[in-house]
Amino acid sequence: MLATLAVIIPLGLGGAVSPVMLTEQTVLLAGPNGAAAGLRYAAGVVLTTSVIVVALERFGRAISLPTKPHLDATLDLVLGLVLVNVAVLVLVVGRRRGGSPSRKDGDDRRRASGSRQARAAFPFGVFSMATNVTTLALLAAAAREISRADAEIATVAVLVLVLVGLVTTPVWVPLALTRAAPGSSQRAFAAMREQIARRGRVVTVRLLSAAGLFFIGRGLIRMFG
Repeated sequence: MLATLAVIIPLGLGGAVSPVMLTEQTVLLAGPNGAAAGLRYAAGVVLTTSVIVVALERFGRAISLPTKPHLDATLDLVLGLVLVNVAVLVLVVGRRRGGSPSRKDGDDRRRASGSRQARAAFPFGVFSMATNVTTLALLAAAAREISRADAEIATVAVLVLVLVGLVTTPVWVPLALTRAAPGSSQRAFAAMREQIARRGRVVTVRLLSAAGLFFIGRGLIRMFG
């Protein structure tokens, strides 16, 4: 379990570097019926993340059977190549947009989300998570690692909960801060957005690249070793 956690924790934290979801949640919390909208948005994101993780974990476990070692190694190679390509895409898009796409994306999504009512927050959360390509790539890698763990169902459930909790940090942390400290939460949100805008892309590219090379290397070892 510890070996699996050593892989999924950095991947989960990398998936949490999402200025889009953080901005959307803070805007909803600051709007009319903010508490209800924020809770529904968080529920949509958490539910979607949980479904995706469980589905990927079950799929990965199904093709990791001892009778299918070649498919298991091939999936590692495919996943590694996908992660490396996503890292390159994130890097190229960032340079074309002048090096600050995270902030621009957040501003665009903020305008789009500002007019949404609380009743639309849940499907909005589902949509935000389902279309967050960078986070989904890291999520797939982490779920793949959980599927390889030789563990009991209870341990797998804990690993899934840890991963979901880390990836959905941008939606439940603002919600918790708003309830715990309504007066000072806005300053905390601003600081979080600033740090993600400044360092988020670099961290994401490095994690995607490292994870991609890790899975490619393991796939090659398993295939030809």
